[in-house]
Amino acid sequence: MTTDPAGGPQQSQPPMQARPIVPKSGSEALRPQAGTPPPVRRSRRSRSQFVIFMNFVMSCIVFATLAAGAAVYYGKVQFEGEGPSTTTQTVLIRPNTGTSEIAATLERQGLISDARLFRLGLRAYGSDANLRAGEYEVKAGASMYEIMELLKSGRSVLHALTIPEGFTVHQALARIAAMEELEGEMPSDLPPEGSLAADTIRFTRGMDRQELIERLTADQQRMIEEIWARRDDDLPIDTIEEFVTLASIVEKETGRADERPHVASVFINRLNRGMRLQSDPTFLYGLFGGEGKPSDRPIYRSDIESDTPYNTYRIAGLPPAPIAIPGRASLEAVANPSQTDDLYFVADGSGGHAFAETLEEHNRNVARWRQIERERQAAGAAPSEEDAVLADEVLEDE
Repeated sequence: MTTDPAGGPQQSQPPMQARPIVPKSGSEALRPQAGTPPPVRRSRRSRSQFVIFMNFVMSCIVFATLAAGAAVYYGKVQFEGEGPSTTTQTVLIRPNTGTSEIAATLERQGLISDARLFRLGLRAYGSDANLRAGEYEVKAGASMYEIMELLKSGRSVLHALTIPEGFTVHQALARIAAMEELEGEMPSDLPPEGSLAADTIRFTRGMDRQELIERLTADQQRMIEEIWARRDDDLPIDTIEEFVTLASIVEKETGRADERPHVASVFINRLNRGMRLQSDPTFLYGLFGGEGKPSDRPIYRSDIESDTPYNTYRIAGLPPAPIAIPGRASLEAVANPSQTDDLYFVADGSGGHAFAETLEEHNRNVARWRQIERERQAAGAAPSEEDAVLADEVLEDE
């Protein structure tokens, strides 16, 4: 017996008796022991072919989803990643061009790496029907996404065509014909002299030449009518055609816009007094037309005596038509000329002109101009031909 903590007696447990070891014979020791029991037999449903098929389908769906996700991710990276081009290039997308052809063009020019991927990207972004025709400047390394956005924007490369003030229609059409960015045939007949606008036109590659000419014609007609409606009431000009003709003479006489109202006043005063205009550009136009005088052809004294309808040294009043394209400043100058009594002007050597009311004063101005010309020639400068003619001839004015 033992005593428990409370002090009471405790019954002792009998010791566990060891199991006796029973010796086995050799045959019993070599006899196989029982193994792991077989698993519980599966149900018929688990062995159903339908269940097996559905397991296969679900596996395929999972695999396809993962593969599609990987493909989309790869495509997105390629579509938005840096492109293969190393230099800035221009690409021309003509009207009614399909996305397949656009993609092929981009791939052919080395702007994208995969035309098929570009088409898929357009479809994914819902932009396959939003690409616009035009000529585009694609920056070096531009991604397919950036190219897509550029073609959607319509921000085409703009080319510029400038028709300077004082050009003839013949010279303007020659410049239009020489623009390689334009397309289409030139008109078979020249538009009337002075009927095109002197302006800078911006256009996209492929614009039709006839369309551009019609635009210049409409712009000029609109401007002429607008200024003609605001003209002084007492001008010695009866028709809008005469208005344009005189403006074209003013245009050719001076290149300074601030001087044109003064030059216009001289011609207006001469018309009011019945004096001949005696303008050099008019007889030159009568001799050489819209093509202009060849640069290597000098002006002879006999040219002033040429018998043409444009020679205002011989005819009274205005020539039959304009001699150039007048700009806005010249049209405004004729419509609202300066109020002066001047009847003469001659070059003053500074790019402008010296004006005079009397022939005596004018002859002094001419003498000064001749002295300037002699000094320039002594210094090796070539004389200005048209101003030299004016200086020589105005002394013979009435």
